[in-house]
Amino acid sequence: MKGKEILKLIPQRKPFIMIDEATDFTDDSCRTCLSVSYNNYFVIDDNELSETGLIEHMAQSASALAGYKALTSDTSDQPPVGIIGEVKRFSCERRPLAGEKIETTIRFGMSFGNVTLADGESRIGEETIANIKLKIFIQ
Repeated sequence: MKGKEILKLIPQRKPFIMIDEATDFTDDSCRTCLSVSYNNYFVIDDNELSETGLIEHMAQSASALAGYKALTSDTSDQPPVGIIGEVKRFSCERRPLAGEKIETTIRFGMSFGNVTLADGESRIGEETIANIKLKIFIQ
């Protein structure tokens, strides 16, 4: 899914959309991409995407997976709203530069009630640039 189709999966809207493409969906994982633009809200003075922007990209990747699951199970015609409850073990090897393309894989783990655990890995080419563990509350 690309462009406007992404809006079917996530509740975020401009200027905070941090996913360009979502593919490779399974029951518990997906892959997303973001081409970092110079005018991205989270790009800081040195033309790097801030760590906050990278976390937001990874969280929206999890949101895209939750939206895909909700829409394909016919439980809703709108993407669910998720709230980051906890960021655990975030590691950032380097910040992406404007002009680079981030590819992120998100995997859902255990769920209990409205809480879902997720793991994410972001790469640029073959280089792993960040990892994260998230606890997400899905409304």
